[in-house]
Amino acid sequence: MPDLSHGDDAAAVNALRSAVMRLSRRLKHQRVDESLSPTEMSVLGTLARCGSATPGELARKEHVQPPSMTRIVALLEAKDLVRLEPHPDDRRQKVVTQTERAEAMLEESRRKRNAFLATLVEELDEDEWATLRAAAPVLEKLAHI
Repeated sequence: MPDLSHGDDAAAVNALRSAVMRLSRRLKHQRVDESLSPTEMSVLGTLARCGSATPGELARKEHVQPPSMTRIVALLEAKDLVRLEPHPDDRRQKVVTQTERAEAMLEESRRKRNAFLATLVEELDEDEWATLRAAAPVLEKLAHI
């Protein structure tokens, strides 16, 4: 296990944090629908990856409090991006499902952000691109721990 408290490992963690944050900010500017907050987009992305979920499940996955998720879901429903359906096993709960409009918007957002990243990648040499391709699964793992 690396020693992350000082030295080269600590410097690498710092550089990784800084780079991920800067790249994330740049990607956030590549939005398709400016009326949606980053949190709303994140919820739609979670529904796309994980499928329908209760508001409580979405709150856990998005690391927000349930009342906050209830407000987010209401905003998305008002924009016709999600619909609430009865829970199949528990009448007290609802299940949040993304609409076709949300699917189309997410696809356009992915396309735009992928195109943006592709233009950045064109600036890399072959060794840098190979390193980034190899790092992608590790970054994906970190994103979901």
